[in-house]
Amino acid sequence: MKKLNFLLGMLLATLSVNASAGQVVVRKSSEPFDAFAVRDEVQRQHEWREALRFQQQLQILQALPLGCIPLASPYHHFSCQGLFYRPYPYQNRELFIQIDPPVTEVP
Repeated sequence: MKKLNFLLGMLLATLSVNASAGQVVVRKSSEPFDAFAVRDEVQRQHEWREALRFQQQLQILQALPLGCIPLASPYHHFSCQGLFYRPYPYQNRELFIQIDPPVTEVP
């Protein structure tokens, strides 16, 4: 019984020790740094991931059709004959996922 309690204790200790800090970025203190810009970019990436997660059906292309126009506002995407695509890196390749027409924010 003591061995079983000891093994369970060791298992719990092992499970509680494993932790992940996520991505860590080291920079020189002499380099300019805008914490608010980083926060905003992380928020935009999170919103993009959430939008992808909620989409019912994804249209994924390996290459865009001819005649697509690159657009930068409100984010980097392409307009292709009434359809819109956003580039998405996947396994060292760039895929294009169909998105809803972007809404530009009016200040």
